[in-house]
Amino acid sequence: MHATTLSFRVGDDFAEQTRSLASIVGLKSSDYIRQAVREKNARVMAQRIATLSKELAAEHLSFNESLEGSLADGID
Repeated sequence: MHATTLSFRVGDDFAEQTRSLASIVGLKSSDYIRQAVREKNARVMAQRIATLSKELAAEHLSFNESLEGSLADGID
């Protein structure tokens, strides 16, 4: 696995809280942050999929409703 370093600035309180919580769950700060980002990415992706699914369902419903009027168009 190729590793890339990300760097970001945070306040002292955030950094200390992150270190403390990582220690409580037995992780290094970097592993704790990595896990948190993975979980956030998974939630964002799930929300995106749910949104697209709802949009697609609405499109299908609209299309199906538009075809309802054609059922009695005289074609047997």
